[in-house]
Amino acid sequence: MDRIYQTPEDFVAEIFPAKPKPALLWLTANVQAGVTSILGHAPSQLRQRYWSEAGRTLWILEEIGKEDRITTGFVVREGRIERVKVLVYRESRGMEVRFQSFLDQFRGGSLIDDNRLDKTIDGIAGATLSVHAMQRMARVALYFDRVVRESAKSNSQDSTK
Repeated sequence: MDRIYQTPEDFVAEIFPAKPKPALLWLTANVQAGVTSILGHAPSQLRQRYWSEAGRTLWILEEIGKEDRITTGFVVREGRIERVKVLVYRESRGMEVRFQSFLDQFRGGSLIDDNRLDKTIDGIAGATLSVHAMQRMARVALYFDRVVRESAKSNSQDSTK
């Protein structure tokens, strides 16, 4: 049963009231390899839509908890998680991952060696697989943000040559 807490469109409008045009990150072989190492499986798509404005990127990601997808919005600023919100929860249990007290643990988190989070995220009894899915999605959002920032930096340097 889908529990819709907020539509992805409404989340984007909440974060970016002027709603910038979405951009696409193409998942090249290198990016796919990075995502696969984080998720433990290949990404299900060849491109990822995102929104960007004023140094922030917004990612709507989905990952399987135990049996079904969890849709989550991540806002990243300069390589650090600024905001996380569970938008749609489809699992039969573990919905406690949508509570702000749990989500606040991700705030300020960034990637360290081997694309791991630099923060320890406390689990929730009975929601272990959902917690792990949330951690994987957070890592992917940070990884995607880094890829976009590095690409923009590279393109900026190329244009000054």
